Amino acid sequence: MRRALLWPAMALGVAWASPLSLAGLLAGLVALPFGARPRWSDAALVFHRYPWGPGGALTLGNVILHTGQSLDESTVTYACAARGGRDDTVRLGDHERAHVYQALALGPLFLPLYFACGGISHRNRFEQAADRYARSGRGWWPWARG
Repeated sequence: MRRALLWPAMALGVAWASPLSLAGLLAGLVALPFGARPRWSDAALVFHRYPWGPGGALTLGNVILHTGQSLDESTVTYACAARGGRDDTVRLGDHERAHVYQALALGPLFLPLYFACGGISHRNRFEQAADRYARSGRGWWPWARG
């Protein structure tokens, strides 16, 4: 029963997040002549080798703009980076997949809520949830208990 509900729920999420995904798609298409390469991965369209940005990845709806070659690379968690450490790493693709799920659930509310919670910061509950999901495969929802 649960699996039967997954695809309709995913389709609704994709539709709900489509304004944000459209922005990501346009940003990705603009980057194609500059070396970006699109590929489907885990319910998201990933533009690898995205030529702009500080590094890492940015998720807009179910589009991921990634400056590297592969989402399999490790990245330091936000909390670890904030304390100057390098020992707590997660797979970048898992972290970004959590943001895809967040965007599919929240649709056009995702970005305003993300920035209301602190933007790009280790204190942001969206980033904490993405790191938690990347570590354990659970807890992508920003308001999860425990």
